[in-house]
Amino acid sequence: MASRPVEIAAALLAALVLAAPAAGAALRVVASLPDVADMTRQIGGDRVSVETIAQGSQDPHKVPVKPSFVTKLNRADALVVQGLGLEHAFLPALLEVANNPKLLASGPAYIDASLYIQPLAVPTSQNRSQGELHPLGNPHFNLDPVRGKLMAKAIAEGLARVDPAGAASYQAGLQRYTALLDAKIAEWQQRAAPLRGVKVVSYHEDLVYLADRFGLELVGTIETKPGVPATPRHLEELVDRMQREGVKLVIREVAYELPLAQTVAEKTGARVVTISTLAGGLPGTRTYVESIDANLEALLQAAQGGTGS
Repeated sequence: MASRPVEIAAALLAALVLAAPAAGAALRVVASLPDVADMTRQIGGDRVSVETIAQGSQDPHKVPVKPSFVTKLNRADALVVQGLGLEHAFLPALLEVANNPKLLASGPAYIDASLYIQPLAVPTSQNRSQGELHPLGNPHFNLDPVRGKLMAKAIAEGLARVDPAGAASYQAGLQRYTALLDAKIAEWQQRAAPLRGVKVVSYHEDLVYLADRFGLELVGTIETKPGVPATPRHLEELVDRMQREGVKLVIREVAYELPLAQTVAEKTGARVVTISTLAGGLPGTRTYVESIDANLEALLQAAQGGTGS
């Protein structure tokens, strides 16, 4: 299997240096992840043309490097990221070889959707023995639609910075999208009432914002530590804790293996429910709103005794 440096080198060789877009053409935007891609489309409308690097069914910590990513970044007018280091495993190396300085974190066309987020679970230590820690805090804030509004605000401001002539259009797009989110948030909060106080185990430590918004109680993770595969001893301790605390729900994020989650559930009498941490990860979902809706519906069905997956 090729190493990451070899993959990056191959990507560089395959990338083409393309001409800048013609005057009046749509702003060429590359989005690191599907959630920020959809928000950019919703806000930017016809003024933007958006391409996405990662897919909704992928683990954002393990996105494979492809030559086409370098090409996209090389020709882009702007880059939108979720931020807080979520893309650290693939994006910095791609940007290093994409030969597009304005997309670097210090550049004017780097749009960070985490700008207004107050992060949760900021580690007090950077000891690697604690797993794959995110120094800036947990980066999965997209699972909370209230924080999603802050993401949209940061994206709209970034688009206006890159394309000042479209500032009024982006502001109008933000207002429309915020109104949509406000209406859905009111609906989701009401629907999610049965989830408050429900004890759950997840596969990875990525549900802190979801739990914070909808009242789930996180008891543990299948992974031994963030990014560290489960050991037999850890699973034994997890099963024992689940039985003691009456945990009846195992949340399996779609990017992670199902059989191990099923094994843990079978040993504890719990149900497995599959959700996605990225938009488009579940069947029938394409947008951020559809993804939040599908996740919530899956959790409610499982919590109320329906069949999981």
